[in-house]
Amino acid sequence: KEKEYYENLIQLVKGQKIFQNTELSLRDLATKLDIHPNYLSQIINKNEKKTFYDFINVYRVAEFKKRISDPKNQQFTLMSVAYDCGFNSKSSFNRYFKKITNQTPTQYLKSIKS
Repeated sequence: KEKEYYENLIQLVKGQKIFQNTELSLRDLATKLDIHPNYLSQIINKNEKKTFYDFINVYRVAEFKKRISDPKNQQFTLMSVAYDCGFNSKSSFNRYFKKITNQTPTQYLKSIKS
């Protein structure tokens, strides 16, 4: 059953890009999966070795990197793209981006443009 819940979780996150919801909480996600939030947290911890927010923000950072690399998004600010990817504050975006990539968003942008 746990494996099934985990597969459903990944489908919801990757397939439906639920991570783009800036208000997404563990409780919301658990409700969509029809399981208890504590159990969902255990599933994420066991399978991903991450907390709920670390897990979700990996997808947000990946989406940000994909979008910012697309020339048609060059006219947007880093933050407008970050908000579209599900981040709800500049500080959390910068903190998680650096934690996941070991670069600031600006350093990343320079590295893909050079």
